[in-house]
Amino acid sequence: MPHTLPPLPYAYNALEPYIDAQTMQIHHTKHHQAYIDKLNAALEKHPELAQKPLEDMLKDLNSVPEDIRAAIRNHGGGHYNHSLFWEIMDKNPKAATGRLKTDIEAKWSSVEKFKEEFSQAAAGVFGSGWAWLVLDSAGLSILTTLNQDCPLSQNKNPIIGLDVWEHAYYLKYQNRRPEYIKTWIENCLCGEKCETRYQKIKK
Repeated sequence: MPHTLPPLPYAYNALEPYIDAQTMQIHHTKHHQAYIDKLNAALEKHPELAQKPLEDMLKDLNSVPEDIRAAIRNHGGGHYNHSLFWEIMDKNPKAATGRLKTDIEAKWSSVEKFKEEFSQAAAGVFGSGWAWLVLDSAGLSILTTLNQDCPLSQNKNPIIGLDVWEHAYYLKYQNRRPEYIKTWIENCLCGEKCETRYQKIKK
């Protein structure tokens, strides 16, 4: 069954003035859709993979046929990463108040310290990529990946993912990536939704 573009859980203009409607629409309907189209085109070469969950392929890229492995990594990663990105934003974001908040404070001493280190990591990505809060057997950590590489491919479960490709912010913020990062964390990232993801993964 072909992969399809997930609908946003809010309107394109819902995150104004922090992320403009034009950026959201282009990002969702053009960039994300392009990853899905290329992912589906790659999977047409191997119909036996049509029913295999994308997460399973990203977790074990070596099991993917070599002729489409790069496409699954790049376009499958792009589809997964963006789906998570839309999911954890909200027009009225609420802070995490449960286990995630407690574990962040245990690791970084405070939520503010975590935000500071996460922001530094995101700002330091060279070129295009992502900043992540991930969970693995060692606990929570901050991770960056290039292009559309997905933490699942490193055996890490993503809780928070911030897109720092220029297409995510350039129309409004131009080259001011740190301003975009700060604005996103303070006004768009929904800790409550991240808490829900975290609880599901921790089970």
